[in-house]
Amino acid sequence: MNKEKISVPRGTRDFLPHEMMRRNYIFGVIRDTFENYGYLPIETPAMENLSLLLGKYGEEGDRLLFKILNSGNFMSGVDTLNLTASQLALAVCEKGLRYDLTVPFARFVVQHRQELTFPFKRYQIQPVWRADRPQKGRYREFYQCDADVIGSNSLLNEAELVMMTDTVFSRLKMDVRIKINNRKILAGIAQLIGCEDKLTDITLALDKIDKIGLDKVNEELLSKDIPATAIDTLQPVLLLQGTNEEKIKQLKTILQHSPTGLKGIEETETLFGFFATKDLAPLARMELDVTLARGLNYYTGLIFEVESLQTAMGSIAGGGRYDNLTAVFGLPDMSGVGISFGIERIYDIWSKLNEDNTHAINQKLLALFINFGQEEVLYCLKALKRLREANISAELFPEEAKLQKQMKYANDKQIPYVILAGENEIKQQQYTVKNMRTGLQKTVSFDELITIITEK
Repeated sequence: MNKEKISVPRGTRDFLPHEMMRRNYIFGVIRDTFENYGYLPIETPAMENLSLLLGKYGEEGDRLLFKILNSGNFMSGVDTLNLTASQLALAVCEKGLRYDLTVPFARFVVQHRQELTFPFKRYQIQPVWRADRPQKGRYREFYQCDADVIGSNSLLNEAELVMMTDTVFSRLKMDVRIKINNRKILAGIAQLIGCEDKLTDITLALDKIDKIGLDKVNEELLSKDIPATAIDTLQPVLLLQGTNEEKIKQLKTILQHSPTGLKGIEETETLFGFFATKDLAPLARMELDVTLARGLNYYTGLIFEVESLQTAMGSIAGGGRYDNLTAVFGLPDMSGVGISFGIERIYDIWSKLNEDNTHAINQKLLALFINFGQEEVLYCLKALKRLREANISAELFPEEAKLQKQMKYANDKQIPYVILAGENEIKQQQYTVKNMRTGLQKTVSFDELITIITEK
C-alpha cells in the first residue's frame, strides 16, 4: 500500500516561526495604522449563511464560494433531477466560508446597528476563502486586512483611506502606485457607447486588462454582444494619456453629455484636490486609471487599487465606495467606503525585499539561560522571572544537557545572548553573558545584564 503524501491542500500554506514573526510585524504595522486613524476592531464568523453570500460578488464570485455541506444526511429529500446547480447548492449547503470581509461587515452593521455609533469606522483582520485556481500571489485561503467607514457620504473618508494606505506602505518601505477611478465614470463610458445595460460586462472585462491586454479585452467585449462600433468608440477612453489633470480635462469633454460620468469626474477631482498641496501629497504616486474597474458588483463610486513598483504581483490593496450594500439586508441609504490590504501578496513582496535584514524584526527572544543542574536552575529562574517582568523575552533550556547541545540550540534559534550561571556566579550573585555574534563574554550583575542584552 502506498503511503499518502503528506501535504496541505492546494492554495494553502504553513508558516514557520520565522515567517510568522515577519507576518506579525506586517500585521502590526497595519493594525497600528488603522487604530491611529480611529478604526475599531471587530470579528465575524468564518462561515456565513450561504443565502447571504450568494449574489453579492457576481457570477464569478458565486462560483468561487466554498460551500459547506449540511450535517447528517444532507441529500435526504433533495430532488437532484429537477434542481439547477445553484438550487442544488442551496438545498445541500446552508453555509459557506466567507469570500471577503465586506459583505459580512454589511450584515454585521445591520444586525448590530442599535449598538453602533455612526459613522462607524471598523477594521478587521481575518482569513477568507476562495475556490480559485492557485497561482503566484493567489491562494485559496488568505488573510484580508480591511478598514471601512460606514454611515457617511463625505469624500474626506476616501482621502483618509489614501493617506492611511500611504502610511502603511511608507512604514513598510515599499514603493507603490495608488491607482484611482470612479464607477460613475465607467457608467458614463457605458452610456457614451450606448451600452448602459452592459456595465457589468464592461467592468468585468476591463478588470482583466492588466492580465490579458487590451486586444483580449476587446475580444471579450465583442463576445458579450457589445457592438464593434461601441468598442471602437471606447478605445480613445481606454488609451488616455497625460497627467491626472490632463486626463480629467479630456474626460470632461468625452463625457460632457453624461450627468453620471460628470459626477464621477467631480468626485475624482475632489479627491485629488485633497492632495494638491505639498504638505498633504502622499509619498506614493497617485494615478487616474480609467481602465481600473474593481470587478465586484457592489462598488458605486470612487475605487482604488495599489500595485507594487518593485515586484510584479498584481493588486496588493484595493477598495472603494459602496452606496447601498446594506440595503439587501434591510437597511437602505447607508453609504460606506473601505479598503482591503492583501496581506499574502504584501508578505511575499516584503519578505523578498528584506531577505538580508529582517533579523531584528524576526528576533524577539533575546537570551537563553544554560541549564547546569537543579541548583543553577533555581538561581536562573529568579533572574528569568525578573527579565520577563521587564518585558524582555528569554528562556531557560529545559534539560541538563551537554553545553555543546545547548549552545547549538541558541545558534539554531539565532538567540543573540547566552547566559551562564555556575557555582562561582551564584556565590557572587552574578551572571556570565556571552554575545553569540561576537563570541565575547563578560561576568556582570543583574542590572548590567539587562543593559547588555537590551542595547541596540
